[in-house]
Amino acid sequence: MPSPTVDRLSPEYFEPARVPPRLAALAGPPDTLPSGSPAKVGILDLAFEHQAGRTELVGRYQKSPLQLMRPLYVDPHLPDMAFVYVMATGGGIAQADRYRMDVRCGPDTRVHVTTQAATKVYGMEHDYATQLVRLTAEPGSYVEYLPDPLIPFARARFYQHTSVTVAPGATAVVGETVAAGRLARDERHAYHHLATDLEFRRPDGALLAVDTLRLEAGAAAGPAVQAGHDHVSSLFVVTDRAAPKEIADALHAALAFLELPYGVSILPHDCGAWIRILGDSPPRIAEAQHAAWSSVRRLLTDGPVPDLRKP
Repeated sequence: MPSPTVDRLSPEYFEPARVPPRLAALAGPPDTLPSGSPAKVGILDLAFEHQAGRTELVGRYQKSPLQLMRPLYVDPHLPDMAFVYVMATGGGIAQADRYRMDVRCGPDTRVHVTTQAATKVYGMEHDYATQLVRLTAEPGSYVEYLPDPLIPFARARFYQHTSVTVAPGATAVVGETVAAGRLARDERHAYHHLATDLEFRRPDGALLAVDTLRLEAGAAAGPAVQAGHDHVSSLFVVTDRAAPKEIADALHAALAFLELPYGVSILPHDCGAWIRILGDSPPRIAEAQHAAWSSVRRLLTDGPVPDLRKP
């Protein structure tokens, strides 16, 4: 856990060090509660250790709108693995919201982090919203971060920065799915600005890989972005449990028969592999990411994924 002297409620803790320029230009006092107000800052700080034969939650700090219940142990193949469901009591992210989530996974822990439901980013008239995610996988740990899709409403302004620190001997499986909007309301790429940064590093700060997404209303149709599709989903696997080519081949084989456009590649520094999938059907995209996750699980743990029914 952080030092007791760390002030989690100070802007230096929950504000991003840098916001993409196009989004930063939208900063301004909202006509509702300002950034930093008690209801506008959500913080979740978790620490896991391997104790008495299984992974235990040994440290927790939570501040609504972010919270969680106790970890669950639902995988018969990996009975020591802790499953954590992150909940947002506010129902969605609004203008001037600032969220930060830290998950520290100690040596030899097994942790799966997901969300109770999709992350909804509401429309905004002033300012923007941000979310910081900090994951740490220490030697021997196996960490999965697979949140439900991110759904930006019309006029949403949102920046998410996810930083994953992976020690040698650790494994991190990180997924991300972004929808074009509220499709049932014919909101397709009607957000104002959507930006995400995902980076993987070693404990000494050495950069392994970076994935950057920048989307603006009306600019997501090109072949280098989403090619007009309604969903983009990615799965990153950083590990030394298997050769990068072996991981890439497993991901390719998992998606080869689903008839969705996708691409697989080995990550820089041979630290792992990743896949990106495009699609228009939420069930098909969910099926594709599940297939990719399942292929990685079988390769790295020699077992299937569990049946995760959301509570």
